[in-house]
Amino acid sequence: MFQGLDIDGATVSAMLVLYVVLGAASAAVTWLGRASPTGSLRLQVNAWWFIFPVFSVAWALYPWGPGLLVALIAALAWRELALHHPTAPRRFQWACAALLALQFAVMGAELPGAVALLPVLALLQLIRWWQQPAPARLLWLLFLLLCAGLGFVLQLERLPLDMAQRRAWFFYLFTVTALNDVAQFISGKCLGRHKIAKTISPNKTWAGLLGGVVASALVSLALGMQLQLASAPFLLALGAGLSLAGFLGDLVFSAAKRALGLKDFSNLIPGHGGILDRADSLVLTAPLLYGVLRWSLH
Repeated sequence: MFQGLDIDGATVSAMLVLYVVLGAASAAVTWLGRASPTGSLRLQVNAWWFIFPVFSVAWALYPWGPGLLVALIAALAWRELALHHPTAPRRFQWACAALLALQFAVMGAELPGAVALLPVLALLQLIRWWQQPAPARLLWLLFLLLCAGLGFVLQLERLPLDMAQRRAWFFYLFTVTALNDVAQFISGKCLGRHKIAKTISPNKTWAGLLGGVVASALVSLALGMQLQLASAPFLLALGAGLSLAGFLGDLVFSAAKRALGLKDFSNLIPGHGGILDRADSLVLTAPLLYGVLRWSLH
């Protein structure tokens, strides 16, 4: 099912298309912004000029790039979470650094069952927090969830595929996840009326969710066929599944923000919030993609 001739060349072409689309979107919101004094949409669109190049460098540096990207996201995340730690932010940062080092060490050694280490620790912390809710325990749970999800980005390198295919799937994961967020936001803003979880995330609507699913399925189909990754039905179903997973990941972290009394985790990315406000979808999309590919290759 998985095939490909010049996958790297096709990926570069797809990446150039993304930058052209981003350039057109930036020009459009800049022109429309003349009639809108807020400029919030312009901030959100233009922020992708900081996000896409970082991801592009990670792709170019493959196979080291994904690990560097995961380490960067995790480092920014533990800094963000430490800002909200009620008692010992410095000790929390050291604990996060130790956990991340352990994750890289275990996965680098390719130990049996290494992929389950962080999910099991996250489950244990969830039980602990459920028994006795406290902000410090919730912050630790969020970091464990983030590392558990991002660990599956690293596990894509363990799939029995050639390097060009693994590199293409890495590009596919981040592209579909990012465009799903954009599609949900735009369709929700333009068409959204009925809220899904008003008390958790007031901006999430059924129209936004549906728009994200449709757009992600189509992006998955177009990108997957361009990269010759899989069959059309497989790509459509995978795109829809990743959209739902991204939505649930976003919802989980939104619920955590409400519990902590936060609107955003930080103001690192103008118009978007913090790194956790952007990477939350990956917590579930990365494990889903890895699991589907692992199952499909057997």
